Amino acid sequence: MIKVTIKRNSAGKIDSFTMSGHAEFDEPGKDIVCAGASAIAFGTINSIYVLCKVEPSLNQEKKGFLHCQIPHLEDDVIMEKVQLLLEGMIVSFQTIELDYGQYIKINS
Repeated sequence: MIKVTIKRNSAGKIDSFTMSGHAEFDEPGKDIVCAGASAIAFGTINSIYVLCKVEPSLNQEKKGFLHCQIPHLEDDVIMEKVQLLLEGMIVSFQTIELDYGQYIKINS
């Protein structure tokens, strides 16, 4: 199972997220749950980097682990844009979880 954990600060803003595990919906290369989750996570990270000019800190391992830490942002406008992208990421994960909940779990 893929587990996605969202961490928020005391103001309710997303500080980081972690994705770990394997969906095991199908064999590697054909696993649509894994492919979808990976596309959401990396699409969000790339969007934050390209659209907001913010470089998250990443820790990634081959065995199905990704941790993304958002740096402290002084610019409130940029911070709100980053937060909107991250909240959209959660909605996308939850959409997959609705149909494939036995393969992916979102903790936000």
